[in-house]
Amino acid sequence: MSVRSEYLLSLAGVDLNGKSEDELRSIYYQYLNSGMHGICFSPYMDEQEPGDQIGEGQIRRRMEIINPHTKWIRSFSCTEGNELIPKIAKENGLKTLVGAWLGKYKSINDKEIEGLIEVAKAGHADIVAVGNEVLYREDLSEDELLDYIYKVKEALPGIPVGYVDAYYEFGNRPRITEACDVILANCYPFWEGCSLEHSYLYMKDMYNRALRAGNGKKVIITETGWPNVGEPFHGAEPSVENALKYFIQTQSWSKEEDIDIFYFSSFDEGWKTTDEGDVGAYWGIWDKNEKLKY
Repeated sequence: MSVRSEYLLSLAGVDLNGKSEDELRSIYYQYLNSGMHGICFSPYMDEQEPGDQIGEGQIRRRMEIINPHTKWIRSFSCTEGNELIPKIAKENGLKTLVGAWLGKYKSINDKEIEGLIEVAKAGHADIVAVGNEVLYREDLSEDELLDYIYKVKEALPGIPVGYVDAYYEFGNRPRITEACDVILANCYPFWEGCSLEHSYLYMKDMYNRALRAGNGKKVIITETGWPNVGEPFHGAEPSVENALKYFIQTQSWSKEEDIDIFYFSSFDEGWKTTDEGDVGAYWGIWDKNEKLKY
């Protein structure tokens, strides 16, 4: 058979072998400036954390920074000022995936669901997410989560309703998958200890597993990314080079195959070190001071 050089190792994505860091930065900026499908919005400034009230000014400032680089914004909560994020995103011409943050406490959950419904009825939500990794964290049972999902679906006819969790949960939880209009899957090769070398193919496999579980339903990758600083996690190593390469491969795949991806995350947030160790603070495209990294 004849050989076509452009198809050599095509499954492995963009050929970045032998690229210097300066060359990687150049390619990175090309993809960043051409625009992502979506990005996860990081509202918390240094010394802030979930539970703190978020000011409208900081939301508007950060929205203005990221606005030229994305079509969609994903938010995670509808209380404590986070409910302003979708409204401000809409004012900036962006589409919104709006989340309600659910956990162990019914009183907080009820406020989040109420806020989610209010935001969506105001016309500020294109897709809504009822909870984020609550089954992974074992904060709610399937039945409890289903009650919230169906309550939101009843309140918001015509708006796609989903639930966000690790990609494999949708194969393990057919009742949850059935209840969702859209499959919202978090795909992190890093957190499964995958080396950067194999991460692109691994992410594709994660996506395809969620796609099979969805049985024809649309799958959106709601989180994926790579940290640039911190301790290695098994075979996954944080570094500037790896963060650059992972972003490039992810955005290339998103554009070439029309995969909806929300990159994690917009800004570095220090509070994440509590749960994730030192790498938790370094997932942003912009640093904690809102300066573009790299």
